[in-house]
Amino acid sequence: MTFFRGRRLRRTAALRDLVRETRLTRLDLIQPYFVVESNPEAETPIASMPGQYQLGLNRLIAHMEPAVSAGLAAVILFGIPQAKDERASGAYAPDGIVQEATRRIKERWPELIVVADTCLCEYTSHGHCGIVLPNGEVANDPTLELLARTAVSQAKAGADIIAPSDMMDGRVAAIRTALDQEGFAHIPVLSYAVKYASAFYGPFREAAESAPKFGDRKTYQMDPANGREALREALADEAEGADMLMVKPALPYLDVLRTLREVTDLPLAAYQVSGEYSQIKAAGKLGWMDETAVALESLTAIKRAGADLILTYFAADLIQQGLIP
Repeated sequence: MTFFRGRRLRRTAALRDLVRETRLTRLDLIQPYFVVESNPEAETPIASMPGQYQLGLNRLIAHMEPAVSAGLAAVILFGIPQAKDERASGAYAPDGIVQEATRRIKERWPELIVVADTCLCEYTSHGHCGIVLPNGEVANDPTLELLARTAVSQAKAGADIIAPSDMMDGRVAAIRTALDQEGFAHIPVLSYAVKYASAFYGPFREAAESAPKFGDRKTYQMDPANGREALREALADEAEGADMLMVKPALPYLDVLRTLREVTDLPLAAYQVSGEYSQIKAAGKLGWMDETAVALESLTAIKRAGADLILTYFAADLIQQGLIP
């Protein structure tokens, strides 16, 4: 009797490795860091994200040192300012926390890729990603100017990639125009093109101190029930000049990531968000799952679905352990 013997290629570890279709490398991963302005020596554990910290400028460099030495190639920075206001002035201040952190990192590691998260929510007193009108509406078009100013300020500080995460309509075009006019035509834009209004962001809002003071973000972030809308958003950002596109969150939206991979040739990123990370960490701590094995499997699934780059809180640790070459 003749039948398919798929097990022939699974018989030994060497055979399995030989025919493996999807391979993770350190160059696929971007490690997020949360940087606080109030105290350069801050090293505050984030309770809902074990292993992650709010870091002052001095402690940031110390935390990054072993990961970069082990091969970490890219980071993304989220800033927590000392003071907030209604117009998010800390986001585009020349001496803002992300700007200062970028300068420190580039002084220490000129070749390390620094991605600047370009948003206003961490810097606004109300916690929304744009200017809020008296009626409580988040105003789209007036916000674009502030996002463009933020992007230019981050580029001037040395950021290698600008990553707008606000989900305002037209922000890629506004940022691209501003960067080009200010002499930064060489700086790429990684757009959070497909960003859902997800419950998986919960721990991040503690980490970045960015929870909205009223309402929610459902008028600008996407409805989790929608898939076709994701393609419209992504293709619109591509048309506006985005160099790379992102899907966020990652694992709950692998179908969207796969579909997007089939319709665009741009590099694709996926963000394994705080809720995804925290679930794995919690289950691992309770002994319900093998944390490291699940982390590696989940990252492999994200890459298999079509991601070229993965933003993940596991990056530094897995690279330091030598588990990702």
